[in-house]
Amino acid sequence: MTTPDATRELIGGLNDVELLLKFATLSERMERYDDMAGAMKKVIETRGKLSEEEQNLFSVAYKNVIGALRSQWRIISSIEQKQASTGAQDSETELIENYRKQIEREMIRICDEVLILLEKCLSVAEEDGSDLDKLFYLKLRGDYFRYKVEVETEEARENDAAEAEKAYTKATELARSSVPSTHMHRLGLALSFSLFHYEIKSNQKEACELAKQAFDEAVAELDKLKEDSYKASTLIMQQLRDNLTLWTAESDAGEAEDGE
Repeated sequence: MTTPDATRELIGGLNDVELLLKFATLSERMERYDDMAGAMKKVIETRGKLSEEEQNLFSVAYKNVIGALRSQWRIISSIEQKQASTGAQDSETELIENYRKQIEREMIRICDEVLILLEKCLSVAEEDGSDLDKLFYLKLRGDYFRYKVEVETEEARENDAAEAEKAYTKATELARSSVPSTHMHRLGLALSFSLFHYEIKSNQKEACELAKQAFDEAVAELDKLKEDSYKASTLIMQQLRDNLTLWTAESDAGEAEDGE
């Protein structure tokens, strides 16, 4: 994270969990997600167990931190590819490459930080957490291994892709046995796991099947969805359907080309 030294000192001086949570909430309102993540990191290191509201703070903080880095990485990778297409080899090319590698190192560092925190959260959840707690942390474990895989070397990619798949698979088994098909955690897991199959494993068929199954099961139980979670769940369902539409269209286009 890029939390300034003065802010890091401020967080370091907060030893009361309630104050840390208030600081995280304030940081979120100001969209200072590095600070928010720093506060939630200390909460987990201090206590380990998080309430549903605190889980959301933790997830939002790091999602925005890693999300910004992933966006930056995509931009500079695109610039680098355009530069390479010109065949130019100069100081600017080297600068762009070094900058991209710096962003990759920062992404991996943040992912590793989250994975260490998740290990602590999961160990606490295994002792006295609910199935929803375990599902939440396992899904995040899969996500942050997936983010690492996006920028790693081939050797590291294989190992971390396996870890991501293991976490997603375990979470899916848990979700299907004890969590309603319309619950946002189960739907979010299906969205992440289908993206993993599509983007990391390049398995379009499995991605489509997983997304379709999750969407269809949720639609069948939509009348049982509570009003307070309706918006969150239907938003994820929309994302599943959008991805499914896109991936199916790509598959149909590919088949049409093969048949020409």
